[in-house]
Amino acid sequence: MSTLTTSILSDRINALSESQTIAMSKKARELANAGHNVVNLTLGEPDFATPQHIKEAGAKAIIDNFSYYTPVAGIPELRKGIADKLKRDNNIDWKPENIVVSTGAKQSLANALSVLVNPGDEVIIYSPYWVSYAELVKLNEGDVIELVGTFENDFKPTIEDLKAAITDRTKVIMYSSPCNPTGSVFSKSELMEIAQVVEANENIYVIADEIYEYINYGEPHFSMGSVEAIKDRVVTVNGFSKGYAMTGWRVGYMAAHKTIADACDKMQSQITSGACSIAQKAAYAGIVGPLEPSMEMTKTFAKRRELMHGLLNEIPNLKINNPKGAFYFFPDVSAYFGKSDGKVTINNSEDLSTWLLNVSFLSTVPGSAFGYEGCIRISYAAADDKLIEGCKRLKDALATLK
Repeated sequence: MSTLTTSILSDRINALSESQTIAMSKKARELANAGHNVVNLTLGEPDFATPQHIKEAGAKAIIDNFSYYTPVAGIPELRKGIADKLKRDNNIDWKPENIVVSTGAKQSLANALSVLVNPGDEVIIYSPYWVSYAELVKLNEGDVIELVGTFENDFKPTIEDLKAAITDRTKVIMYSSPCNPTGSVFSKSELMEIAQVVEANENIYVIADEIYEYINYGEPHFSMGSVEAIKDRVVTVNGFSKGYAMTGWRVGYMAAHKTIADACDKMQSQITSGACSIAQKAAYAGIVGPLEPSMEMTKTFAKRRELMHGLLNEIPNLKINNPKGAFYFFPDVSAYFGKSDGKVTINNSEDLSTWLLNVSFLSTVPGSAFGYEGCIRISYAAADDKLIEGCKRLKDALATLK
């Protein structure tokens, strides 16, 4: 029997990196399955059950035999519900025909990049960024231009940075707000500055990832898709995983000009077709139903943020920001680079995350996964006792590095 190697695979897949959030979580599960008491603070997954009214809608869909193929772009009532929500909450005035429902926001991002980016096009990505952004650009043979923010500016690049990065090959600007991994939130004034730059460059499009919209602790959420002057060139991506605790249901959506929406519909028709019929019925119940469960989750996350902020500030030589949204801390751990426990020397964030998992059974994600060396991502989408234990393990482990 012959042995196959990666040489038989396409250049496309060999050039693609595995998601480090998923990779670290996989390692954590393997250690847990081996009997170790692992504190897993890697995945961005709410630790809440899906709200009852949403679950009941999914169960009813099953009982009602709503189990057949759906339109590629989504069932009509869900698309209308999304359009109504965007108008009500985001001041984005699109019709149902401008909405495409997908199997999660990740597919919506992939669809948008696939229909907008040609080989050699440049995609400016605000960094730190979610792990899949750069890999999705590479899949479409685009060139990634990382626009790196500083810790001192809450990890947000300046408008001068953006202007300097634009070339005649720039096609797309991508950002998330609230941001994964930093929890930073772009203010209305900051997004309006970006919108003005886009308005002045008529060949540039924006993909705005708003999946953490409801997990926001301060300034009201603002959508760049509401800026009339560039409305036709903004793709707004959102979904149900974070704000509705529906990670496993796999429902996301995008809203855009009909030319882009139709192209995404066409792309999706050849890959997955319509999203799960049952999940769409559940999502509809979520988007037209009460938001109180979502807001209660956000209140809990806000309390955990304060808990974590206090605990992390007790650890020497960490630099901590206070995130305005999402459910992550992204502490600067670079003061520990070059140090050793006598056996292992920590040279970078990947070394540190791997070492923490191996010696303390604490699972985090290296900042390098997010295009930002020097930090690690810690999720506080976990119960208080796990957060307290996780911070204790982090503090004790770092104290052994000399």
